[in-house]
Amino acid sequence: MRTRSHAIMERARALFPGGVSSPVRAFRGVGGEPFVVERGLGSRIWDVDGGEYIDYVLSWGPLVLGHAEPSVIAALDDVMRRGTSFGIPTELEVELAERVRERMPHVEMLRFVSSGTEATMSAVRVARAVTGRDVILKFDGCYHGHADSFLVRAGSGVATLGLPNSPGVPEALASLTVVAPFNDLDATEALLARHAVAAIIVEPVVGNSGFIPPDPGFHIRLRSLADTYGALLVFDEVMTGFRIAYRGAVERFGVTPDLTTLGKVIGGGVPVAAYGGKRELMEQVAPSGTVYQAGTLSGNPLAMAAGIATLDGLTQPAHDTIAARTARLVQGLREIAARRGIPFTADCAGSMWGFFFRAEPVRSFTDAKTSDVERFKRFFHAALERGVYLAPSAFEAAFMSSAHSEAEIDATLDRLDDAMRVVG
Repeated sequence: MRTRSHAIMERARALFPGGVSSPVRAFRGVGGEPFVVERGLGSRIWDVDGGEYIDYVLSWGPLVLGHAEPSVIAALDDVMRRGTSFGIPTELEVELAERVRERMPHVEMLRFVSSGTEATMSAVRVARAVTGRDVILKFDGCYHGHADSFLVRAGSGVATLGLPNSPGVPEALASLTVVAPFNDLDATEALLARHAVAAIIVEPVVGNSGFIPPDPGFHIRLRSLADTYGALLVFDEVMTGFRIAYRGAVERFGVTPDLTTLGKVIGGGVPVAAYGGKRELMEQVAPSGTVYQAGTLSGNPLAMAAGIATLDGLTQPAHDTIAARTARLVQGLREIAARRGIPFTADCAGSMWGFFFRAEPVRSFTDAKTSDVERFKRFFHAALERGVYLAPSAFEAAFMSSAHSEAEIDATLDRLDDAMRVVG
């Protein structure tokens, strides 16, 4: 039966590569045709054909308060009536930056940009300028945006599409990125001993090759290695920021990076990101210093207002409630899989969670790739048919919002129990 979604996607494929504005949306990782969203409210989204879904993608993380949260909508409405962009300072920039620094005091100074890719690219530029070194060290399966330096054994959509690297990245530039397995400190130290590394960049909890937590003490040792070998430590918290803990990775792991990148939650669903850290490092950025970076829409009023409303709504009690509900959902899924005899591992941190169809815990991207991807594909479609929207890739984390009630978690577990029965 031809649906309105099919008709719209047919038009889209004539206009966009793969019919989408970002690769994973094309459903290539799970097969089938993507649906087209019409609206969202709270924990749910509706497609153009009237299908209703409990949403655990949440625009890939930003919507920690849920879709169309009234305080965010009100803030956007107020700002739009006064102008959407000025290209000149506004007080809203200062207010959002103050809120970020209050929760993350180690981000002494920051710069707003418009995307996570801009933030990570800029942080690495600062690290290279400060250290006088060119090489960066990343971890296999970690995705830090689509800047050339990061598309070397990246996760996320690159993994979903089976692309280990990207054509168009010059070999000379790719050679300046060295890659270690996540959670492998011996391999990390060996690379640091062999190369003059400017920055170690890491997702504190990996979310772009599925949800992969660090081993106990991993970040503590990473901090020590960075100091020993003269590299800066960069926490890419575009995804984890204000999700894995109320104050981010520093609170959760007790380790302070030199630079931090943020995105998603700090814009409440409007495009925004930031990079920041120690004052002496950020003062190297123009116009205070000579490291150049600029952006026409950086700090635009819409993103600032949405970010302020989101952080104000994400209080400590709200964060704790979302985290508890996330843990309950994950535990429920473990119990369902165990009862049905399905190899399955799942974990969470704060309001970020994920699972693999594999019996053993996943510690690295290599482990993740041994999970049963074919079973995941069947499970994804079975869940979607039952009104639960999960990420359309076996290599993406999932998210919870304050709009997901206890009753909706119960409904989700009932629906996913039946989905596991089907794919058993």
